[in-house]
Amino acid sequence: MIDARGLACPMPVLKVQQAVKKDHPVTLEVMVDNNTAVQNVTRFANNSGYAVSVKELEDEEFSLTLTKK
Repeated sequence: MIDARGLACPMPVLKVQQAVKKDHPVTLEVMVDNNTAVQNVTRFANNSGYAVSVKELEDEEFSLTLTKK
């Protein structure tokens, strides 16, 4: 699980990128706290072969589940 809440872009994407390159996870959960991070992480994940499921937990707090296609 990557907690990227409070981090400005591009840091959430960079954290996900590092985890994907290092561990090649089948699934990965990412926590972010702004729509821009949701969009950027989703774009990166889709381009890297992952499907993304987004859940809004609270106002401006999101859980993204990345699953390898």
